Amino acid sequence: MSGTAISPGNVTPFPGGKPPPQTGFDRQELMRIMDLYGRMVSAGHWRDYAIDMGKDAAVFSAFRRATERPEFRIEKRPALRNRQGMWALIGEAGAVLKRGAELGPVLAPVERRLMKLVEE
Repeated sequence: MSGTAISPGNVTPFPGGKPPPQTGFDRQELMRIMDLYGRMVSAGHWRDYAIDMGKDAAVFSAFRRATERPEFRIEKRPALRNRQGMWALIGEAGAVLKRGAELGPVLAPVERRLMKLVEE
């Protein structure tokens, strides 16, 4: 065999340098969102979800059916932290239903809807 032997200390850098920055949900945030999602699934209202983590925002989308537009989108945009708040609840039509600095109050309209679904 000919060629250069690779030693354990010889690390080849990945082309392109550093990976691009990505916005994501931390464990507590995702647990809170998935808890709400699970309760909505139990109530028979939601059936699917999607998570999109990009450079500027992390988005959790909840669907009644997989073929529809999401009923709600929960967006985290850290760039808006010092303005109107980094959390937003966006409805099916694209309107911002609630915005704030904390996740709990932003999820409140969906949790109220869940209470109505459970009572029916």
